[in-house]
Amino acid sequence: MNDTVTERADRATANLRRQVLRQLTHWEGAAERLDDFEATASPAAWATLERYVGVTLRGELKQARDQLKREAVAVRAAFNAARGRRDLERIADQVSHLRDRYLQTELLVDFYVDAVRSRGNPEVGAQLRACDVMAERAILTALEPLGVATPPVLTYFKPGIGASILRIGTRLWDGSLSQVAAIKITWHNRLRPTALVHECGHQVAGLTRWNSAFAAALRTGLGRTPPEIAAQVANWASEIAADSFAFAHTGYAAVVALSDVVAGQGPEVFRFLPADVHPIAFLRVLLGVEMCRRFYGLGPWDELAAAWEELHPLGEAPALVAGVVSAIRPLLPRIVDLALLTPLACFRQRRLADLVDPQRVAPAALRLMQRDAGGAAFNSSHWIWTECLRLTALSGLRYALEPEAGREILQQQEDLMIRLGHMTAQQAA
Repeated sequence: MNDTVTERADRATANLRRQVLRQLTHWEGAAERLDDFEATASPAAWATLERYVGVTLRGELKQARDQLKREAVAVRAAFNAARGRRDLERIADQVSHLRDRYLQTELLVDFYVDAVRSRGNPEVGAQLRACDVMAERAILTALEPLGVATPPVLTYFKPGIGASILRIGTRLWDGSLSQVAAIKITWHNRLRPTALVHECGHQVAGLTRWNSAFAAALRTGLGRTPPEIAAQVANWASEIAADSFAFAHTGYAAVVALSDVVAGQGPEVFRFLPADVHPIAFLRVLLGVEMCRRFYGLGPWDELAAAWEELHPLGEAPALVAGVVSAIRPLLPRIVDLALLTPLACFRQRRLADLVDPQRVAPAALRLMQRDAGGAAFNSSHWIWTECLRLTALSGLRYALEPEAGREILQQQEDLMIRLGHMTAQQAA
């Protein structure tokens, strides 16, 4: 006896219900098991975080997971209330959306938990804790005079050529806003962490609107420069600002480290994409040299500039790039003044150099600190805790000037970072 149309429809509906139920149960369970994901980072790894950073980060992860679970509960309720095929088709779409939301939340959890998990090795954990401290100090120095709170900071090591930052307030994969500033430091540069300070500059810019204020200053402050040239320099405002921030905190060390990272074959050094926020590498290094000249006078940076231009002759650049470089190069002293010595409304009419004084990391000042500290500079808890950024600047200066002792200098910096990573403010007092 043939089935009636109603019976066939009922079987089809029942089959659809089973398919939707299976998929819903899968993604519902996956959402619940995200709690286990956090546990893949050991308690020891979590313990390397400053307490308020760990509390903030765990709160952010819990909030993301709880939101996903609430969405799963809502889909389950809709499924339980479904009565017919149309309802089930609508629920199937909701399950598909739940799947996408799970994957977005999983990316968020994986990003942060992976960063914490990397601290499981005691030595690496100590180095990252040191980077946390240096980042907090760099940001605090600039923000405290402005009455702006320093955000929680989490640092982590990754392969690659350049550092990066996920700033506080950034919209994350699941649509939420980050509550922790996460800074990636490259493995190859972890003992020359001036790029860490560069990324801190990006965070300061995000909290003060420095980039837009500086871009406006560049557009109006470059004299009779053709508008298209001023506009191009202003497009680079965010990276120039961050480079200036790194220079103000670590001096010549930041310039040398940058040159070592961006050095390469001609096409790399002269790469120019008008919309790219990164300046042409050839100009970027010379701008750092100009910062040194402006604040410190003659010095080893002049030799760096000479070697840089010898290795990368402008004549080898494409004609368009050579024209842009030739137009902007005479503006470098003025750009330095606008970046470091011009009062800005975002800084309450102060200059960057008023917030972070580059003279504190002048070679003479660093050598004086080294002489005053004697052998205790890299061994004393007091010096390491209070002067970690300046000692890092000193290491970078020595590494630039004494390459034959490079291994010894980097070992000393590593020892400093491990000691700093194990310290607390109370222990250093």
